[in-house]
Amino acid sequence: MRILGIDPGYAIVGYGIIEYRNNRFTTIAYGAITTPAEMDFNHRLKEIYQDMCHLLDVYKPEQMAVEKLFFTTNQKTAIDVAQARGVIMLAAAERDIPAFEYTPLQVKQSVVGYGKAIKAQIMDMTKRLLNLEKVPKPDDTADALAIAICHAHAGPVNLRYHDIIHNGVANTQTPKNNHLKKEVNK
Repeated sequence: MRILGIDPGYAIVGYGIIEYRNNRFTTIAYGAITTPAEMDFNHRLKEIYQDMCHLLDVYKPEQMAVEKLFFTTNQKTAIDVAQARGVIMLAAAERDIPAFEYTPLQVKQSVVGYGKAIKAQIMDMTKRLLNLEKVPKPDDTADALAIAICHAHAGPVNLRYHDIIHNGVANTQTPKNNHLKKEVNK
């Protein structure tokens, strides 16, 4: 299964693409989509969307895993990150790529085995699990790879979902343009 892990943001979107087959990881690609602070916010969203579409079209992931947002202090930042996350999710939805969400606690437990692991521990285990020479930079990239690993470890539930979608076991697709149906008041 090819998985795209995403650490959402609007200044930096970390991404990591891995292949998970027979309990083995292969790193396909990783990096960051960046937008300059001085750029108009709407144009930043557009750039994130276009770059995400390019990644999805080139690497063709079968599933996407995204870090679930959790903010307690800065509501403006939370709203802006949520908007960036929205264009990321839209790009995947347009390609019928299922997206799954994981909290930071779930990622820590999955990658390190301990929900209160510190960032250095997560980065080191990510490097080891993916057999990388060094921890990817920026940190958002390493986080995205950890999110992808978490999804791979999420177990048989997600793999069954993948099989249903790709092997036609059940039709879970939403009909195209279903949102265009209108009710007529009589």
